[in-house]
Amino acid sequence: MTHPRNAFGVPPQGGAASGPAEPDPRRLHDQNSPAAPGAPVLAVAGGIATITLNRPQHLNRLHTEDLLALQGHFQTLAADTSLHAVVLTATGRAFCAGYHLGELGSGDADATRQGPQLFEQTVDALEALPVPTICRFNGSVYGGATDLGLACDFRVGIDAMELRMPAARLGLHYYPSGLRRYVNRLGLGEAKRLFLLGEAVHARDLLAFGYLDVLASAESLDAEVGVIVNALAAGAPLALRGMKASLNDIAAGTADEAVLRAREALCAGSADLREGLAAFAARRPPSFSGR
Repeated sequence: MTHPRNAFGVPPQGGAASGPAEPDPRRLHDQNSPAAPGAPVLAVAGGIATITLNRPQHLNRLHTEDLLALQGHFQTLAADTSLHAVVLTATGRAFCAGYHLGELGSGDADATRQGPQLFEQTVDALEALPVPTICRFNGSVYGGATDLGLACDFRVGIDAMELRMPAARLGLHYYPSGLRRYVNRLGLGEAKRLFLLGEAVHARDLLAFGYLDVLASAESLDAEVGVIVNALAAGAPLALRGMKASLNDIAAGTADEAVLRAREALCAGSADLREGLAAFAARRPPSFSGR
């Protein structure tokens, strides 16, 4: 039996019993990029959702309409229990240049606050997605877009990329949840280095201090993303989503043990656990239902 596949070669949930397929080496942005630039584009195939930032001529900087589109996409994905993973990526030579600074320069204090608040809400919504997320850095990342990466569960970048956080040089105080993510993910020392010095950091250093989980060449980027996608597709959805939520709660200091115990109990009584144990005993790949 054959299955429709996404750009990474993963069959949909309940797919082939032989387990996840090998990643498709074709480039993701070559397949999913829309012809005309504009707001971020959502595509779903084979249980994998891909959101593509789509203003390559402006290094994919984010306008208000883009943030609203992203929030709409996140709401759609949060309600889809069939997904294995969400991949966030972009078209062109850069991943994203952050928020469109022209929308901050009106001189109106309220307008200057509203833009960062909308940006913060958007990134928080990405972090809160129940399904595991992967940031596929097709190029360099700047400003607030660096936090889009930190809001994802996994980050895969190319060896030619760099990161720069210019907030201090622009006179901006970064929003609270973004500062929290930086400290939680990278540690206080690296967060201070990036925010207070504003220096460019290159790919190998990003890998060394934990901003990137995987460093790839441009040619192998999709294969490396595919390795993570395949591993997620092989897991039980209830357990994956429950543990993601619990780990994020613990990292944010908001964990309620009763809630964590409830997630544990839900998995303990699930059809997925019974299937996982039966598959282990029979030495066959499991076929999880998400129940």
